[in-house]
Amino acid sequence: MASSVRFSRGFAEIVLIVAEVSRSATFYRDVVGLIPETEVSPEWAWFWAGEPGISQRLALHRGPLLFEEHSPLPLGTPRFGPIHFAFAVESTELEAAAAKVRCAGVTVYGPTRLEWMRAVSYYFYDPDGNLLEWWSRDPDTAPPSC
Repeated sequence: MASSVRFSRGFAEIVLIVAEVSRSATFYRDVVGLIPETEVSPEWAWFWAGEPGISQRLALHRGPLLFEEHSPLPLGTPRFGPIHFAFAVESTELEAAAAKVRCAGVTVYGPTRLEWMRAVSYYFYDPDGNLLEWWSRDPDTAPPSC
């Protein structure tokens, strides 16, 4: 039986391991449009993934991650690799968001209709091969029930 206690209030941060922090920081600032939280260093860059000050951040890091020693993997098991994540976009801004990425010379895939979520998405890759998504729920629809 599922507990009714809810601890999570959303993501505090996502940390991506990247090959070159400055290159990836430029992409996330200029192409994705995220607002930097900190100055870019050779090792780290932090961005607000939503409104500045709200605890949803994206970090870029030239690995390894901090505290890895507390979560060992079996020998030979890769720890990092490309991932997928989505940014919520207002439905009225979805086409403009996709156009901005295209204008930066990045291939954009979509629109893709996600009927089960009553949403539309566009997909594109960052310089490190992570699959990003602009995602927008249909206006005036509630989340689907299970």
